[in-house]
Amino acid sequence: MPSKAIFLLLLLTVVRWVQADTVYLSDDEFLKQTFSELPPPSVLWLDNPTQEKLTAALGHRYPQARIRYWRVAAKTAWLLEETGKEYPIGAGFVVTDNHIERAQVLVYRESRGEEIHLPAFLRQFIGAQLDGDHLSRKIDGITGATLSVNAMQRMAQAALVLNQAASNQAAP
Repeated sequence: MPSKAIFLLLLLTVVRWVQADTVYLSDDEFLKQTFSELPPPSVLWLDNPTQEKLTAALGHRYPQARIRYWRVAAKTAWLLEETGKEYPIGAGFVVTDNHIERAQVLVYRESRGEEIHLPAFLRQFIGAQLDGDHLSRKIDGITGATLSVNAMQRMAQAALVLNQAASNQAAP
């Protein structure tokens, strides 16, 4: 009996460790690195046309009616979450003049595939724009992290869609 209890305790410890969040950067740190002086957040209400474009980018309807973002001149910052295999991945995207200037994994919760946070992978997003419903450049995958890579691609597309909608909203 004691050996079963020890085994269960070890199993629970391993399961909790596997599901632990890996925080690479907080939302606040990401925003402070993006802007020399942090602007107040703006709110984008997701009208039907924007929701349709987001649905095309994400493969599902965005679950909220509005989203916060930060803007200084032509630069916007977006904090997004998208499910990889089982858990949400938190990421930040900086969009300038309708192209991605920076992509950053903020929080990773999956048990494998954490290589998507590495600069070599994230550099692929720099300069990407929307080409129809897809990114203008091919993003190379990572063995064992296909679903996480796909989630990052969807979030990058979503950030570009949201940036377009925010730019249209701000135009007179």
